[in-house]
Amino acid sequence: MSSLEIKNLHVNIGDKPILKDFTLSVPKGEVHALMGPNGTGKSTLAKALAGHEDYEITGGDALLNGKSIVGMAPDEIARTGLFLAFQYPNEIPGVSIANFIRAALTARLEDGEELDAAQYYKTLYEKMDMLKIVRKFTARSVNEVFSCGEKKRCEILQMAMLKPEYAIMDETDSGLDIDALKAVAEGVNLLRSPERSSLIITHYQRLLDYIVPDRVHVLANGRIKRSGGKELALELEKSGYAAFAEAAA
Repeated sequence: MSSLEIKNLHVNIGDKPILKDFTLSVPKGEVHALMGPNGTGKSTLAKALAGHEDYEITGGDALLNGKSIVGMAPDEIARTGLFLAFQYPNEIPGVSIANFIRAALTARLEDGEELDAAQYYKTLYEKMDMLKIVRKFTARSVNEVFSCGEKKRCEILQMAMLKPEYAIMDETDSGLDIDALKAVAEGVNLLRSPERSSLIITHYQRLLDYIVPDRVHVLANGRIKRSGGKELALELEKSGYAAFAEAAA
């Protein structure tokens, strides 16, 4: 079965172990939520899977559709089918969103292939209309002087155009007011597909009011401590993470 399969993964930052024997499977077509308190390794997981050089995978494996991505360069991991939406997306002054996405798509072409400009803009505008993004948005420099909501909607647009098989969304709700949260969640829901799976990393249950996950997992002390349905997120909203932190101590 096609899936994102993480097996007994160990990840260090410098000499400090963060993830310890982390195991998780996200089948194709499903949306999973990864929750837990600060400092437990949620963002570490996202960045390690994306190939960030500061995060050292010291054991275990991570596979997309059965193919290991451990040791690949970030651009290779992206071409294999993994997309990472950042908690704090970087600004790229002087590079328009339209040109940025076009360059990303061009980088995926085989030698000798060219991107059809007319078809590119036709598809881009179709996706923008679907996501209720105004056309002039793509003339702006990537994330420059953007609100938190605009940055996150920009990443949703990138995801719509790049069409990854697996998307990891690292605290997409961070810094969003309720209107921006609803808008971003609507975009994510529009992109739900049997051909795409998503792992949504969040502290809070409120995002899951709008993006209903198939499974919820609790991360503490570098390991999954409990998994369940949407009701687990509601339980955490009431009781917090104290019990998991104590169990992990």
